[in-house]
Amino acid sequence: MPAIFSLWLLQLLASSAMLGLIWMIQIVHYPLFERVSRDHYVRYQEEHVRKITWVVLPLMATELVSAVAFCAFAHPLMVRHPAWLAALVLLAAIWLSTAFVQVPLHNRLASGFHGPTHQQLVKTNWIRTIAWTLRVGLVTYCGYHWFVTVKLLQT
Repeated sequence: MPAIFSLWLLQLLASSAMLGLIWMIQIVHYPLFERVSRDHYVRYQEEHVRKITWVVLPLMATELVSAVAFCAFAHPLMVRHPAWLAALVLLAAIWLSTAFVQVPLHNRLASGFHGPTHQQLVKTNWIRTIAWTLRVGLVTYCGYHWFVTVKLLQT
């Protein structure tokens, strides 16, 4: 059972890191996009996407892979727990929102600042911000329930 605990912990750590990062992006970084001079905005957006990818992609990939591995190796009762299923739905929502909403909006902003597109980016990023917030809570709850309350590590 310690391997299952390690997968859960790895997922919690990656999710928690993304939680801190997404709140910083939502409250500080994205709103500041409109403060970049129009002469430098295209270069700024390119650098933002290039550099943030090196931070976000490994964390999101770790979160996804550890969730899938956990599902593959955990006891079926753990995988079917309603809180765990909700956490998985939130993970899917995060990936779908990233791929089909945030990335296309960043691509539009790559050609230059556009106020309505920027506002849409800030507004729709709340999907991921709220999803990661709820997800970390649910993954934490599941770990507490499984490993402390039910004491699955001892069985």
